Amino acid sequence: MRVAYQGMPGAYSEAAVLQRWGSSAEPVPRPYLEDVFDAVEAGEAEAGLVPVENTIEGSITRTSDLLNERSLTVLGETVFRVVHCLIANPGVEPGDIKRVYSHPQALGQTRAYLAAHGYEPVNHFDTAGAVKMIRDEGLRDAAAVASRRAAEIYGLNVLAEGIETNRENYTRFLSVGRGAEQATGRDKTSLAFTVDHRPGTLIAALRALADRRLNLTKIESRPYPGRPWEYVFFIDFEGHRDDPVSVDALRELSAYAKSLKVLGSYPRA
Repeated sequence: MRVAYQGMPGAYSEAAVLQRWGSSAEPVPRPYLEDVFDAVEAGEAEAGLVPVENTIEGSITRTSDLLNERSLTVLGETVFRVVHCLIANPGVEPGDIKRVYSHPQALGQTRAYLAAHGYEPVNHFDTAGAVKMIRDEGLRDAAAVASRRAAEIYGLNVLAEGIETNRENYTRFLSVGRGAEQATGRDKTSLAFTVDHRPGTLIAALRALADRRLNLTKIESRPYPGRPWEYVFFIDFEGHRDDPVSVDALRELSAYAKSLKVLGSYPRA
């Protein structure tokens, strides 16, 4: 099974693919999140795995936007424990380092460590890609934040491990593809919807879920493209879209919503 992910071999997303599917998956690297959706939509992969939120840095907003914009369905979720390492070329010592390259999420998750050591954070498109870059360019005054596996793949040294600001550092990934998952009795549903820009419309929409005691596990807003200061709301709730109580809730919510898209119902991690 071909599974597209954002990054290069050694990226956390690749590790999450292997955690979820094991040896039955062939990880397919792609540079950017848009490319993951493109690969699945074009049939170059049967599924994609994309990060949607982190316990330190919060939501990966581009993933939410793509889920709302594109045709793929959420089919599952995976929670991955992220352990960050400071990685450098052989012979480089911590005191030699001036700059540290990595994905913005990884830099954010290690912000306290980098600041304490006076390292300048520099954005790169991928954690493992940053490791490969400092190796290929032979940088002696720079390091990368990435996984121990990335260091092993590209032949660099781990100078420090577990440098994330908080040890409770988990990233939640969503698997995306075509079709739909059947109810299991332990499911989650993700929605995107908009409401009229009038007082009380959001509360009325949410009451459709609250009155039926559907537990929300996430709620956030994103800018509504082309409508300044209006928003798209993203919600996760416990339950499957085909459960009778969910069917009733979605029917009522749709009466208050200008637009409503069920992004997917899937087994909870």
